Amino acid sequence: MTAIETPPLPRHRLSLAAHRLRDGALVAYPTEAVFGLGCDARRQDSIHRLLALKRRPVAKGLILIAVCLEQLRPWLGNFSPSLLERPLASWPGPATWLLPASASAPEWIVGAHRRIAVRLTAHPPARALCLAFGGPLVSTSANPSGLPPARSALRVRKYFGSKIDLILHGPLGGEARPTAIRDALTGDWVRL
Repeated sequence: MTAIETPPLPRHRLSLAAHRLRDGALVAYPTEAVFGLGCDARRQDSIHRLLALKRRPVAKGLILIAVCLEQLRPWLGNFSPSLLERPLASWPGPATWLLPASASAPEWIVGAHRRIAVRLTAHPPARALCLAFGGPLVSTSANPSGLPPARSALRVRKYFGSKIDLILHGPLGGEARPTAIRDALTGDWVRL
């Protein structure tokens, strides 16, 4: 797959988004296929606000995106390094993997599971946001449950109005569908 050239997001917008995320904001941003909604995964108040906005049950769990494995380490449990072979072969890129969650990974992220969904993104706007924030972010499609994911900033605004604190404008990554999710332990596809 050829990387899509994307113009960098303005530094002042990234700085503003990172600051707002630390304060509990919900931020919409372009991902590999659709606009995502993100927040600080450590902030239970932000997660519950995001889930209520999407009308999504906490039991489903959420995806974390990051730029490097080190950003995800606190969220991951103990497992054999060989379990990372397939994920690392697909990263950075549009592949989400379920890995064992750490005992301290909160229920508002893992839901009713003991695995956590994680992705090392290659999409420049999402990477830049994770870098500016300095850690992993929640990444869920920007849509109320049951409606198609937003593929534009305008659609995000139509879905959520002023309930989203900030929208980062930028190009999507060119994927036709949200990232596939695969269980690293079993190799099973959870979402294609």
